[in-house]
Amino acid sequence: MQPFHQARSASNRRIRLAFLGGSALFVSGTAVAQDIPPAPAGEGASLETTKSAEGDIIVSARNYVPEGALTASKSDIPLIETPQSISVITRDQIDLLSFVDAQQAVRYTAGVFGENYGPDPRYDFVTVRGFTPKQYIDGLAVPATTTISAVGVDLYAFQSLDILKGPSSVLYGAAPPGGILNETSRRALSHFGGEVLIKGGTNNFGQFATSVTGPVTSFLDVRATMLYRDSKGDIDYQRNKRLLVSPTATLKLGDNTRLTGLLYYQYDKNKGGNGGFLPAVGTLLPSPTGLRIDRSNNLDSPHTMFERRQTGAGFDLQHKFGGGLTFHSNTKWSHYREETPTGIYSGGGFINTNNPADPSYYRTLRQYNFSYAETVSSFTTDNRLDAKLVSGALTQKILLGVDYRKVANASSFNFKVAGLLDAFDPIYDKSFDVGIGFPFAFNDQKLKQTGIYAQDQLNIGNLFVTASGRYDWVKVTNNATGVAQKDHKFTYRIGANYVTDAGIAPYVSYATSFEPVLGKGDDGKPYIPTLATQFEAGVKLDARGLPSDVKLFATIAAFDIKEKNFVVAQVGATPIGGMQGGEVEVYGAEFELVARIREQLSINGSYSYNHSEIKSSLNKVADIGFPLPTTPKHKASIFADYTFQRGALGGFGFGGGVRYNSKSAGGLPSATGTLALSTGLYIETGEATLFDAIVHYDAPGYRIALNGSNLADKNYIARCAGLYGCVYGAGRQVLLTLTGKF
Repeated sequence: MQPFHQARSASNRRIRLAFLGGSALFVSGTAVAQDIPPAPAGEGASLETTKSAEGDIIVSARNYVPEGALTASKSDIPLIETPQSISVITRDQIDLLSFVDAQQAVRYTAGVFGENYGPDPRYDFVTVRGFTPKQYIDGLAVPATTTISAVGVDLYAFQSLDILKGPSSVLYGAAPPGGILNETSRRALSHFGGEVLIKGGTNNFGQFATSVTGPVTSFLDVRATMLYRDSKGDIDYQRNKRLLVSPTATLKLGDNTRLTGLLYYQYDKNKGGNGGFLPAVGTLLPSPTGLRIDRSNNLDSPHTMFERRQTGAGFDLQHKFGGGLTFHSNTKWSHYREETPTGIYSGGGFINTNNPADPSYYRTLRQYNFSYAETVSSFTTDNRLDAKLVSGALTQKILLGVDYRKVANASSFNFKVAGLLDAFDPIYDKSFDVGIGFPFAFNDQKLKQTGIYAQDQLNIGNLFVTASGRYDWVKVTNNATGVAQKDHKFTYRIGANYVTDAGIAPYVSYATSFEPVLGKGDDGKPYIPTLATQFEAGVKLDARGLPSDVKLFATIAAFDIKEKNFVVAQVGATPIGGMQGGEVEVYGAEFELVARIREQLSINGSYSYNHSEIKSSLNKVADIGFPLPTTPKHKASIFADYTFQRGALGGFGFGGGVRYNSKSAGGLPSATGTLALSTGLYIETGEATLFDAIVHYDAPGYRIALNGSNLADKNYIARCAGLYGCVYGAGRQVLLTLTGKF
């Protein structure tokens, strides 16, 4: 054992040096064997319908209530021992509640607000505690574009969706203050099984999907996941097509080594636009004409086109050494390409707001053609060591890691004035429906980020103390100018949980994060990274004292996030001018519950309170004192589903839910036009109470489900980013799903 202790001491010295004299994470102890669980398995071993000898129909969903998530700690630490809020939407929840995309999946999640751009089929638009999260797939950053943080890979490809709330740089490097969103790919299983799924409904929604897994040999398991979707949208002439192929294979190289290959390819074609850039007058605000722009009116063009191809390929390697040490390597190559050769929209506003005698008065909109193309290529790798040490009454779970990311993205655009359009009776001028190319560069840069990190969880009795530290080096190069900007930053998280025998766990934590900001200020000095801190305290409950057929996980949390050094609020790391020095604070409280009782009753409930305020802004003084956009003060939701097990109704079930979002800022005063600036007001949107329901029948081998969202077909504005940047919320959707399992 002496060589192991020597290596551990040397590692400790190196970490103290790298972390600028930080606290030692290790204590002397005896290494013991540790059974690090394999990479997360697919859903096939969890969701199952059986018929008992008495004729009862039992729908088993062992993973409906989450217990752990690699996202929170990059290790096997259970959620109840993690001193930070994390919401996990498992594949069991996704399937039993018939969620189609990530925006739907977070409807009953605390602190997370989705669908704030309406039913846009291209991306998953989500905010967490006031900020847009960075998206990860299998723990590695996606090849996000210059303007959008998500890549829109279909939810069907994944076995879980995790939202780690609050600053998360200590494990993931540069990250926004609100947290990260991580999706874990479906994995291969060692027994044969799968499903075929057909889904259809309103707006000509049609989908075929299948996922099949099983062993090829005793040492090789495979899975193939495929999806094809063809649908229309809430607006006229919209057509959306998607093809997803996602194979995976796990090679078992002996008892101690597993190598999993992961691949996805997705093609999207979106025609007819997405219903954004509507004027506030005639949608959110009354029109002098007395008319209202219908939700189905397409004020873009039937010939607006968006195409996207994206691929990710990589591997996940796990090897258990002797002495309780495990090595984990996660690596992925990704390529992303999107094009909008014709992008006609009505963002120019009304051409006549002064002469009521003219027929164009508050009717005729100016259109533009905005073309855009971007290519993003990335290589990411994360390599770490896990160990478990025991020394008397003290147990430690130790994590040491290094990750590296290299990203290159280049984007270009064109912009031309297009035709005119009647907002209430659109007739399209086809002469403008032409591709205009991408002659002007928008962004051309390379990013390199290297981080080393360490984490130690110390356990004495019922007390768990977790300390983490990380140092990052970031270099961003502008390929057009050759200018490189370098940043480096130390971040950390420290927290404690006290887990009682009844499964009640009060906790407290403090965490930090950073994000680079590109460019130079008006003083000629390069921007420094934005910094964020979060204090969080709460109580978690896993009800381990209840009967074994009652599972639940609940979290009550209060938090306070402070960000400083931004240039413009809610603007990402793109080159911008002005002075640095903005500050924002978001504080609030959350409650979230997921329960599964006797494999009959499922409950998903949440409540969130968020207070956000811009404390200072050197460039946009008008924004001071106002809240962040798409951050409602109140969000409340609950969904309950019940399945009969006995008698003539055995296998039948039903459920219902209600969701409430209070109003929130659509945009800041500095971005909502001259009216907002002159009055000191900002546009508030999004307040809505929506109802959902589902009826279903389960039997061994198949499931039939009919679910509806926004059943009352409530007409509301999801967001107005400006006076000419409004979008309707998603209308009623009714879907019938037929699933065959084998």
